[in-house]
Amino acid sequence: MKTIKLFDTTLRDGSQSAGISFSVDDMLRIAQSLDAFGIHYIEGGWPGSNPKHELFFKEALKLKFKNARLVAFGSTRYKGNTAAADANLQAIIRSKVKVACIFGKTWDLHVLHALRTTPEENLKMIADSVYFLKSKGLEVIYDAEHFFDGFKSNRDYALATLRAAVDAGADNVTLCETNGGMLPSGIQEIIRVVKKELPAAALGIHTHNDTECAVANSIVAVQEGCTLVQGTINGLGERCGNANLCSIIPALQLKLGYRCIPDKKIVQLTELSRYVDEVANLLPNERQSYVGLNAFAHKAGIHVSAIERNSLTYEHIAPTAVGNERKILVSELSGKSNIASKAKEFSLDIENDPQAAAKIIDLVKKAEHNGYQFENADASFNLLTRKALGIYTPFFTLKGFHVSVEKNAAGEMVSEATVKLDIKGTEVHTVAEGDGPVNALDSCLRKALAKFYPEICEMSLRDFKVRVINAGASTAARVRVLVESCDPQDTWGTIGVSENIIEASWQALSDAVEYKLLKKKPAIRRKK
Repeated sequence: MKTIKLFDTTLRDGSQSAGISFSVDDMLRIAQSLDAFGIHYIEGGWPGSNPKHELFFKEALKLKFKNARLVAFGSTRYKGNTAAADANLQAIIRSKVKVACIFGKTWDLHVLHALRTTPEENLKMIADSVYFLKSKGLEVIYDAEHFFDGFKSNRDYALATLRAAVDAGADNVTLCETNGGMLPSGIQEIIRVVKKELPAAALGIHTHNDTECAVANSIVAVQEGCTLVQGTINGLGERCGNANLCSIIPALQLKLGYRCIPDKKIVQLTELSRYVDEVANLLPNERQSYVGLNAFAHKAGIHVSAIERNSLTYEHIAPTAVGNERKILVSELSGKSNIASKAKEFSLDIENDPQAAAKIIDLVKKAEHNGYQFENADASFNLLTRKALGIYTPFFTLKGFHVSVEKNAAGEMVSEATVKLDIKGTEVHTVAEGDGPVNALDSCLRKALAKFYPEICEMSLRDFKVRVINAGASTAARVRVLVESCDPQDTWGTIGVSENIIEASWQALSDAVEYKLLKKKPAIRRKK
């Protein structure tokens, strides 16, 4: 089994994504997660470019990585400099890492117009820089920037830049598809030439996703002999992103038989993906292959019926192989198989009760006609199912609520909510303030329930989304509110729909609380 080395550049290339700015603490946390997962190289940034990256390396060296080698990034020496006097290369040395990754120009267009130097001087810049870092005892990975465009422009010169790095002692020469415009067939053809011209060179691949081919291009490169793959978690990166390691790793290891990480670690891939999104303050891409929330989601009734019999019918791998899980969706398109499968998740067995399934489907169709959507609101669907089957007892009954918003003399917005509930036969009347009307309503509801159900204090609101359903109705439009809540053990979604955003929010918030309380009740099985 051939081993492929993984080079993660989430902390540098990934941080160039629009809207992302990692703190030093963020970088350290991600680096530790990458190391625990089994990544071989973690590129921590460019110590010569900014103080934050310099501080990261200072702090990271205090950590004890079990699997990964920390990498400092930089460029070849500047024209006219000696390598020993070059500030960029000196910054790499000062970072005290054992591995350096430096990039140099491959495309003669860049040599002439970006560097504004001669092709001969550029070759010296590459060789001098690699030789200097090797003389300091570092492992050196040379990134041949814009290699594929350079090859197409001037094949002989592009190959000469690789030879300069190899002859100077580079441990790996990574072919960079910097502009992201290549297709797999072109990658394959060019790497075959490189392998023929430099048969002893250890090659790597670095691709971008501007044609949506970064993963495919990386896989083809490995099949053609590259033994190091550079990429980022979740494909983060400038423009359309870098090659997504969360897709490359399972493709290589589970489908093609290469060894990238220890077998026992690949089941942590989904967890790693979502952790990086959390630290980056990004909403996970639900449609992302392998690790996305909907990567193994099934909506069509015929699909659900088939996978209940044999999962291979509509799943290319077992979701658990990468730490993900199957998700059965319910909608107006659902069949009895979807409903029965979801009911099982709720500890309800209705397979032998066709009338129950039909009743639930009818309720779902009516609800979706009014704007509800249960695909990301399993908790609300759980409650709907139990109410339809007549096995649900409410934990509280709403008697009424009132929400006010005012702007005071100081120009501050103040929101206040009043809620009246019947809880276990006792009328409870509470008042609470909040940052906004929904926050005030949420705080008021929790305040009322906490005395009777202290477990409410464990839960928190994780996400709140509002979408206009019928925008053509202008200010009278109906809105859909989706709330994601969590406690230390679980995360769940609820939904509310109304022409009034506060009413829609109340529906979603009260469902979230009801579901939390329901979780403590013993499971109820219903059979005909």
